[in-house]
Amino acid sequence: MKNAWQRLKASLVANSQTGAFPRFLDRLIEVLRIPPPDSPKLLQRIRFMERDIILPIKVAGIAMVLHSFYFSPWTGIVLSELEIAIESTQYFVWIYIGVNVIVAALLLGMRWVPLAVLEWSVFTISLVDGIFLAALTLVTGGYDSILYWLFLGLIMRSAISVPRATSQLMLNFTLCAYYVVAGAIDISIASTQQLLLVDRPENPAETLLLRLVLLILMTLCCYSVQVLLERQRQAEEEAREFAVREGQLHSAGRMAAEFAHQIKNPLAIINNAVFSLKRALREGRSEATEQIRIIEEEVERSDRIITQVMGYAQLSEGRVEKLNVTEELEHAITQVFPPAANYKVEIHREYGPNFPPLLMQRRHISEVFVNLLQNAREALDGKPGHIFVRAKCRKDYSTEVSIFDDGPGIPPEKHERIFEAYYSTKEKGTGLGLATVKHNVELYGGSIRLESELGKGARFVLLFPARTLMRLDNHT
Repeated sequence: MKNAWQRLKASLVANSQTGAFPRFLDRLIEVLRIPPPDSPKLLQRIRFMERDIILPIKVAGIAMVLHSFYFSPWTGIVLSELEIAIESTQYFVWIYIGVNVIVAALLLGMRWVPLAVLEWSVFTISLVDGIFLAALTLVTGGYDSILYWLFLGLIMRSAISVPRATSQLMLNFTLCAYYVVAGAIDISIASTQQLLLVDRPENPAETLLLRLVLLILMTLCCYSVQVLLERQRQAEEEAREFAVREGQLHSAGRMAAEFAHQIKNPLAIINNAVFSLKRALREGRSEATEQIRIIEEEVERSDRIITQVMGYAQLSEGRVEKLNVTEELEHAITQVFPPAANYKVEIHREYGPNFPPLLMQRRHISEVFVNLLQNAREALDGKPGHIFVRAKCRKDYSTEVSIFDDGPGIPPEKHERIFEAYYSTKEKGTGLGLATVKHNVELYGGSIRLESELGKGARFVLLFPARTLMRLDNHT
């Protein structure tokens, strides 16, 4: 047994030294993390629980408490110190009523109340409800009070009305503490009077332990159910989005293939006609020959551009995957800056934590990152320089990626046209690189913008929404 404990201890120490244990904790926290619902869903939950259910129950409950305190006391024979507690509780009832009137006004007018104010109001009134229930528990028997079961109801209520993980757990554990404190005060008062009632259990600690364990289990169960429901909801949303995007990609691919086929056929006919015309005019009028040569060059150029544009036809060949943005960035950096090439460029990486997956075709995201990194490398023109690659998850769970170089920058007059197809600032460029980047990003509902000044480099900022359907506007 001792050897087993030593081996376990040594394993924990080794894991902590290698960083395995912190990574395990990070993964555990990530699995148990509940993303807050969006504003409409949160308002719907607050309206359903707080306004439609809790508010009417409170009105009836407060009426019953007032009647019980002032017309037909239901606390039984009490001790002298407990009389003081009852009197204090009666005063607190009026404060409690005043707070509830304010919160009720906010709930009834929640259409005009900011969401942040509404959330704090619900959290605060939940704490006040816990204090009020603890006070009633104190004057109705402490750990033996039947009001104990209402604490379980408060815990279930906060799981719906306070969905944010930290706030919910903190609130529910605080409610557990209220119950413990109320019972402890009751025992302290009874012990002071040396009048522990005969109908109380001989071991109050056992009653406390069982009921406290039940409260804690209810807290953990409510939170766990939320985690499972959230994971199921995310899986269903991802499955729907996978299906929609796969269908849209296949439709876009078929449209692009048809477009390319329709364009290449007339080009082939023109090329054959030119060949026949050239053979017929071999007698040699130089003017006609020169015109034919120009037509041939234009046809060849058009065919080359159409072949590049046919990359759109490959939309139907891939499949949507769940991609990690940092892994895709690292893969693109390795492609553009292979270690054996010894480029005089220093890459600076700055990645945030906890990125949502990108539901895209791997080829699309690779084209985006590779094109932007190649542009940054070419902007430095073989000179020593720096490229900054940054990625972060925004508050709305969208992913922002920026690629910045300290090259010469892009003139302001070219900013408007930089993403146009066939527009290039390079002598041998086709003008399809940045156009492809823009197309691939907007295909998934994202956006790209350029920030640049002459002599201060260029920064391309990409934004990928967490959940958006693909846009096919460019294909229709």
